[in-house]
Amino acid sequence: MSEGTGHHYGSNVHGGDNVNIYGGSHITGIVKHQAPAPGLTEALARLEQLVGELRAQVEPGSARVLDSSLPAITSDATAPATRRDALVAVATIAATAGALGQPVVDAVTQVLALLGIG
Repeated sequence: MSEGTGHHYGSNVHGGDNVNIYGGSHITGIVKHQAPAPGLTEALARLEQLVGELRAQVEPGSARVLDSSLPAITSDATAPATRRDALVAVATIAATAGALGQPVVDAVTQVLALLGIG
C-alpha cells in the first residue's frame, strides 16, 4: 500500500509527506518530530510570566483556572485542541480583567499564531 500526501512536480522533485506502507495492520498515523516555531519558547515564557502577574489580581476561582491551564499550555506533549482550549480559558479570564489583562490576551494571541491553532 502506498499513500502520498505531498505533491509531485516533474519527474523527481517532491514536496510534502510521502508514506510507503508494506504490510502491517492497525496503522494509525505518522509521528512527526518538528522543531517549535521560532519565538515560541520566548512567547510561552512571557505568557507564563504575565499569567503569574494576573493571577494575583483575580478571584480564587479564576486563579485556579489559570493554574490548571498553564501546564497544558506550556507542554509540548499537549494535544493541539487541549492546548487551544487552555489558551482560550486564560484569554477569557484575562479579558474580564480589563486593561490589566490585555497583555495576557495579546500574549495568548501571539502563542496561538505561533502554534498555528488560532
